[in-house]
Amino acid sequence: MVLGVRTRSSGAVLAAEMATGFVADLLLADPERGHPVAAFGRIAQRLENVAYADSRINGAAYTAACVGGAAALGALAARGRTSPAVRFVTTAAATWCVLGATSLRREATAIGDLLEAGDVDAARERVPRLCGRDPRKLSEGEIARAVIESVAENTSDAVVAPLFWGAVGGVPGLLAYRAANTLDAMVGHKSEHYLKFGWASARLDDAMNLVPARLTGALTVALAPKVGGSRQEAWRTLRYDGNKHPSPNAGRCEAAAAGALGLRLGGTNTYGTRIEHRPYLGVGRCPRGFDVERANRLSAAVSTGAATVLIGGVLVSRALAGRMLRGGRGRRG
Repeated sequence: MVLGVRTRSSGAVLAAEMATGFVADLLLADPERGHPVAAFGRIAQRLENVAYADSRINGAAYTAACVGGAAALGALAARGRTSPAVRFVTTAAATWCVLGATSLRREATAIGDLLEAGDVDAARERVPRLCGRDPRKLSEGEIARAVIESVAENTSDAVVAPLFWGAVGGVPGLLAYRAANTLDAMVGHKSEHYLKFGWASARLDDAMNLVPARLTGALTVALAPKVGGSRQEAWRTLRYDGNKHPSPNAGRCEAAAAGALGLRLGGTNTYGTRIEHRPYLGVGRCPRGFDVERANRLSAAVSTGAATVLIGGVLVSRALAGRMLRGGRGRRG
């Protein structure tokens, strides 16, 4: 009986901790200075300086050290000999730190507002804060597309995926996911320098986002009417275009968003000296500046839906686990 009670109680506590962190992100966004993720990035950069070699083995060891270290730190924080109040604050703070919903939408809003005001030059200057494309020759529509695609993809990366791994693994899951996602951004791109060394980081990030990206796509379809969209069109676009993207995960998020918003995403992207021709997603019109606000509303709806599903899932799964434990003890008795 005690084990069952503890299981249900821990589920309720974890759900409350994650909900508190989610609300904190809505109210506070990311700290402008001293962000723990930035601190992790600096540590990972120092380790890369020591571990780098043009080798998948070195890259895999580097990835294991960084992600394993983050997970171990999370386990220590979650299971240390601290009071319940300290553990509550620690988990809520960890959830807040790994989420990025509010900062994502604020940055997108700033660019969208500049586009609507006709200040394309100022909008170009802000694009690198949101994505890695070369903004120098982007038109209004291309800037809007870059922003909307980034919002769609990062709704999964910065909200749904962290909540998913928090629900699965608590603080260790939260920190391990954010570490993997950060490493992918640092070394996981397909440049000559990182093609081998960053392979493990890129593959790990892909694996950890498989379920969250598909959950993001499903929620986007379900919530399409929130932005005047059609569930049928969102589902059709997700089904037929979601696997056209070079990423096994980003395409699901972007295709569902394209269908829900009635837009056509994809096309030619320039990253410094590298040019990529992405398949088109959706059959709607080309994006405009005012569509950024619609994309943000869709992102907010999906984020809230994901928080409801995943935090609710913690309560249900822990309650079922407690019931099974009680039943097992009863049968043994």
